[in-house]
Amino acid sequence: MITIVIASYQYGHLAAHCIESILSQTKVPERILFVDDGVGDCNHLPFHYPEVEYVFREHNLGVVDNFQDMLMRVDTEYVMFLGADNWLRSDAIEILSPPVTDIVTYDIVVTGERKYTMPPGNSDAQTLDNIHGDLYWPRTAAHHGSMLYRTKLGKEVGYKEVKAGSNQPNEDWHMWNEMRRRGATLSYYAEGLLYYRRHRENYLKYN
Repeated sequence: MITIVIASYQYGHLAAHCIESILSQTKVPERILFVDDGVGDCNHLPFHYPEVEYVFREHNLGVVDNFQDMLMRVDTEYVMFLGADNWLRSDAIEILSPPVTDIVTYDIVVTGERKYTMPPGNSDAQTLDNIHGDLYWPRTAAHHGSMLYRTKLGKEVGYKEVKAGSNQPNEDWHMWNEMRRRGATLSYYAEGLLYYRRHRENYLKYN
């Protein structure tokens, strides 16, 4: 019913942690796809995790084209994209299953050595509640890049770049807005199920 797509761009040193968080779920998803978008630092993973399906790109496609290509490979009813530098709480898939709406969203725990560099335009880290040394980011009925959504609807909408040439293409924002515009139903869990790691190699760079 659910596919997890793990996307990596220069996250080869962190990706095993992400994969482990999926394989150790109390309810393991039906399919796990992993893509290395043209970097070549994840070639060691198939030896350790042969149950995962891999795509190793020879050339970098960029966020939008990479995500769109991976979305078109999904054949389960629901899909979730997960950055290879992040991870899920061990009961996340069980809590979100079985999905009963088109989109399922939930809260985020911001962690990592640079968690306090969250930009004001996204979420002012100074206003977030501290939780066990990390930051709790409520996403009350709001989108984020690892929302769970109905694959068929996502394919109809597609990933698109909102800000051309930006290092923040906001492809997830477009996906969310367009699905909601088309009447997508929504459910929300007020629990921090995604650990979003802010670190020195994070793809999104902020001043």
